[in-house]
Amino acid sequence: MNTPTVVLSETASSRFVRIQEGDLDLQLHYNDCGSGAETVVMLHGSGPGASGWANFNRNVEPLVAAGYRVILMDCPGWSKSDPIVCRASRSDLNARALKGLLDALDLERVHLIGNSMGAHSAVAFALANPARVGKLVLMGGGTGGPSQFVPMPTEGIKLIQALYREPTIDNLKRMMAVFVFDSSSLTEELYQARLDNMLARREHLENFVKSFAANPKQFPDYGPRLGEISAPALIIWGRDDRFVPMDIGLRLVWGLQNAEMHIFNRCGHWAQWEHADKFNRMVLDFLTH
Repeated sequence: MNTPTVVLSETASSRFVRIQEGDLDLQLHYNDCGSGAETVVMLHGSGPGASGWANFNRNVEPLVAAGYRVILMDCPGWSKSDPIVCRASRSDLNARALKGLLDALDLERVHLIGNSMGAHSAVAFALANPARVGKLVLMGGGTGGPSQFVPMPTEGIKLIQALYREPTIDNLKRMMAVFVFDSSSLTEELYQARLDNMLARREHLENFVKSFAANPKQFPDYGPRLGEISAPALIIWGRDDRFVPMDIGLRLVWGLQNAEMHIFNRCGHWAQWEHADKFNRMVLDFLTH
């Protein structure tokens, strides 16, 4: 039986929690959907105006219907979570925030799904807390380091940085045009909602720019440590990703102990949105077998 739609709305699932983890003392926002013996935590990317719900709203219902509890964490400095300037590793900061959230919710072990920055954060969490990770699903990120084939920073990353500095609808459309393979599927309503999200918390935009000025390497290269991670991992990439090139995904498969990879063609940096139905089927199969 499907869970009633109202339970899966952003508003109905919205929660706040105060976390204290190391030097972190801040309020996090998260969405909490469904219930079950196993929990899946989804970690969003670093685009302006991003949130757990905006990134993963096409992926929550199938997991809830299959009997999973699904938690979408808004990272520090995004959406309704507290603002922060990150002067060190953003990946480690988000991993510590996730640990604080899991401790507050009394969750010992979870599966992690992360795209882009969220994938970096999931890897950082797995390295610091190996016993607390069930399985990993990583899209468009997971380890830093340069592509061997594409000049860095990539076209998409340059457009993100421009959007943070000048949050206009035109800059948003320029970024989204290379974010997905086929931008004709993006509606004016989606653009406006994303822009409204960005402008609602201008301090997040300003702090992101300040963070990069303080430390241009926000997402360190975990390549040399990937072999420490034994959790089963499913790597999902878009062949046409213009933000994080596909050879970065191959590095994950090469480095992790137990990884497999699926590549979508005609797909950019947002695989879980661009190919939602197939993505959801693959993830459910991976988690349950």
